[in-house]
Amino acid sequence: MRTGQGFLRAIRLMRDRVPTFANYPFSIPAVRALDELELDPKVTFFVGENGSGKSTLIEAIAVITGFNREGGSRNFSFSTRPSESVLHQFLRPVRGTGRPKDGFFLRAESYFTVGSEIERLGVVDSYGGVSPHEQSHGESFLALANYRFRGNGLYILDEPEAALSPQRQLSLLKIVHDLVDRTRSQFVIATHSPILMAYPGATIYHLGPEGIRSIAYEDTEHFRITRDFLNGREAFLRHLLGGEGEHQ
Repeated sequence: MRTGQGFLRAIRLMRDRVPTFANYPFSIPAVRALDELELDPKVTFFVGENGSGKSTLIEAIAVITGFNREGGSRNFSFSTRPSESVLHQFLRPVRGTGRPKDGFFLRAESYFTVGSEIERLGVVDSYGGVSPHEQSHGESFLALANYRFRGNGLYILDEPEAALSPQRQLSLLKIVHDLVDRTRSQFVIATHSPILMAYPGATIYHLGPEGIRSIAYEDTEHFRITRDFLNGREAFLRHLLGGEGEHQ
C-alpha cells in the first residue's frame, strides 16, 4: 500500500449490523471476511473468479460514494431494474481529507443504458460529441475515459476490459496513468485483464474462497495462465485438449 491519502482511504463493513452471514451477499467469502479494507490512493484492483463478489463489492462502493448503481456520474439517477444487493446498506466509506471534483462509475454490463441516459440528458458533448450508441462498444468506452474523466476524481470501473481489444486496454492504461500522475485521481477497478492489472505499483486484492487478500501481480492466476499459455501454447493446448492441439 502506498503512502498518502486518496479520496477514499478504506471501506468498512458494519459487521455488528449484519443480520446473518448465512445469506447473500454476506455469505460470499470475500464479504463474510470483510472488516476494514484499505484502498490504494492511486489504483486498487479487485480480481478473482466469476462469483467471487468483485462486482457486488464494487457496486456497493459506488453506491456509498454517491454514484448511481447502474453507472454514470453522481448526477445520474435513473433506474431500469432494481437489482443491487443490500451490501451498501452495511458498508461505510472511510474518506481522505480531500474531496474529488469529478467521478464516474462505469459498469460494462449496463453502459448501454448509461448511453441512453446521456442522450436523454443532452450531455453528449461532454462525452466527445458522439453518442455512445453511434460508436462501437470499445470506442464509446475509450471516448468516455478520454473526454468525461476530467481528473481530480474518483473513478470506479467494473470490468472495463469487456469491450476493449488488447491494444485499447493499453490505451486505457495510459489514460489511467495520466489521470493518476497528473491530476491526483483515484481508481478502483474490478477486472480479469492481466494487461490492466499490470499498472505499476497498484494494490491488487484477490477475492476467493479464503476471503480477500493482497496479492502480487505475478502471483495472480490471470498472469500465470497467460504467461504459461504464451510461453508454451502447443503444450498447453495438448494438455487441455488431450492432443487436439497438436499439428497434424
